[in-house]
Amino acid sequence: MRSIWTGAIGFGLVNIPIKLFSAIEESNLDLDMLDKKDHANIKFKRVNENTGKEVAWGNIVRGYKIDDRYVVLDESDFAEAMPEKTKTITIDTFVEDNEIDPMLYETSYYIEPEKQGKRAYALLNAALVKSKKAGMGSFVLRNKEHLCLIKASGKLLVLHRMRFQSEIREPDELDIPSTGPKANELKMALSLIEQFSGKADVSAYKDTYTDKLMKLIKAKAAGKRAPVHKMKVVHKKSADLMDQLRASLSGKRKKAS
Repeated sequence: MRSIWTGAIGFGLVNIPIKLFSAIEESNLDLDMLDKKDHANIKFKRVNENTGKEVAWGNIVRGYKIDDRYVVLDESDFAEAMPEKTKTITIDTFVEDNEIDPMLYETSYYIEPEKQGKRAYALLNAALVKSKKAGMGSFVLRNKEHLCLIKASGKLLVLHRMRFQSEIREPDELDIPSTGPKANELKMALSLIEQFSGKADVSAYKDTYTDKLMKLIKAKAAGKRAPVHKMKVVHKKSADLMDQLRASLSGKRKKAS
């Protein structure tokens, strides 16, 4: 793996030199965009709007428009804007896991200590495990400040990049029911939840859609037609909510896929 950020974690006066590595690996198929007429690959070019000519990456700079003119920024400007957060993740407070709204989580990174930071790394990990808490702070990655949560996972420290609360949209425009359910409906729904309750085994779930799509692609490449899987209607045809709940309770538990 290649590190995507180098710097340090700071808590109190303790400083831990670290590297961040992406913990996420996308499972999407790499599909290209093609011209419908001749299946030629669609390419995107970086074009100067004045000359119409393509611009090489090395000649591209970034800027912000103020009063009809651009203020051009280079890498040193981004670093100088807030040097303490471009190279340091300062833990400001330690919190309980259940205090964090899951909507705030974005993605996760593995944290590896530099050689001189291994002892302090192990100390922070053990302290988080013992206290059952996580460290909250913020840092700058790719020219943007992010909220983050550092948690222990076995002997490993993991950084969870988070959104700021201000980035969560208010659901005011949604049409949400204002009345509660009937007592007998709620009782039946609770029975259904109890029947289908179990441990959260995320590893039991697989990306079966990508696998089946790949089989279809290979079949088409071989000039064959993959078998069509008809969608099964799993709910009872009755529009009555109680009838649907009863039918659900009498049905078999579905296996994770």
